[in-house]
Amino acid sequence: MIIGCPKEIKPQEFRVGVTPNAAREAVAHGHTVLIEAGAGLGAGFDDAAYIDAGAQIEATAKDLFAKADMIVKVKEPQAPERKMLREGQLLFTYLHLAPDPEQTKDLLASGATCIAYETVTDAKGGLPLLAPMSEVAGRLAPQAGAWALQKANGGSGVLMGGVPGVRPANVAIIGGGVVGTAAARVAVGMGANVTVLDRSVPRLSYLDDVFMGRLTTQYSDKGAMEELLPRMDMVVGAVLVPGAAAPKLVTREQLSLMQPGSVLVDVAIDQGGCFETSKATTHQDPIYEVDGIVHYCVANMPGAVARTSTIALGNATMPFMLALAGKGWKQACKDDANLLNGLNVHAGQLTYAAVGEALGIDSITPQQALET
Repeated sequence: MIIGCPKEIKPQEFRVGVTPNAAREAVAHGHTVLIEAGAGLGAGFDDAAYIDAGAQIEATAKDLFAKADMIVKVKEPQAPERKMLREGQLLFTYLHLAPDPEQTKDLLASGATCIAYETVTDAKGGLPLLAPMSEVAGRLAPQAGAWALQKANGGSGVLMGGVPGVRPANVAIIGGGVVGTAAARVAVGMGANVTVLDRSVPRLSYLDDVFMGRLTTQYSDKGAMEELLPRMDMVVGAVLVPGAAAPKLVTREQLSLMQPGSVLVDVAIDQGGCFETSKATTHQDPIYEVDGIVHYCVANMPGAVARTSTIALGNATMPFMLALAGKGWKQACKDDANLLNGLNVHAGQLTYAAVGEALGIDSITPQQALET
């Protein structure tokens, strides 16, 4: 198979879909790997590194899309990229379709087969291709929030760890999954008073054991939220419903409960955000204010640490990429039900029910797509 990896064109996205090591593996398995010139520079990989790995450099994305059987990316294809997709081509990347009707419409019209990293599962029901970036985003969230709390950035001027005689920041993390656990680890390490909210009592018990009393766990409901918000300097939104739009857990009305200069960090923004007032921002212009509350809603947080993120993502995606290239998407998905769960679009039809429900589009099952 001819595998193509274009340069990411989403603003301030420095990651790359294929590392030199992944390219080397693919070439060793008999595949051709095409890398757009300069695609890896943001992550610290120059074209020479890919050439040494046996890949070929393509001058333009247009040439690469025209030649490749499979496109491997990081972020969802942008409008110019979607126009270059063709019928029968395979796209393997993050998609986050539920809050993005325009992208969904274009992918359906392209006739391509699209497998989304964020809905591929594992034997335990986890999300192995989302987890590494969730780890990164979770660890970044308290850092980003601490920066936003600084007075010069519009925040209240509270230091995360405080100083002797002055209380540290109060931080609430909504969701105790991969993102929430990673965020809690860093926030606790920075010396903040941390409360994690979740609706899974076993998960709260697990976090209580792991952190050995260094944070507070609380069952998540509207009453708990309204009790906590007036005391919180930072709230991290870390809730995920796989493939679906994120639930809105803090309303605009509830912002009035918070102190001016408090910070909301929405890690769920790729799925539409879990705060009613969230809208996607970029690393270049990461924050905005609503009713005196600072919002940090960067839609590609891991792109800020592109080297770490690219390597972590490449480690996770490489086995699936090799399976798709070696067997073709149909056989690879027949052999691996977890990979089949990643199928979101095929030949003009939506194949992920949660996206269909979010956007009001009819869908078929991935199994039905295998039979067409």
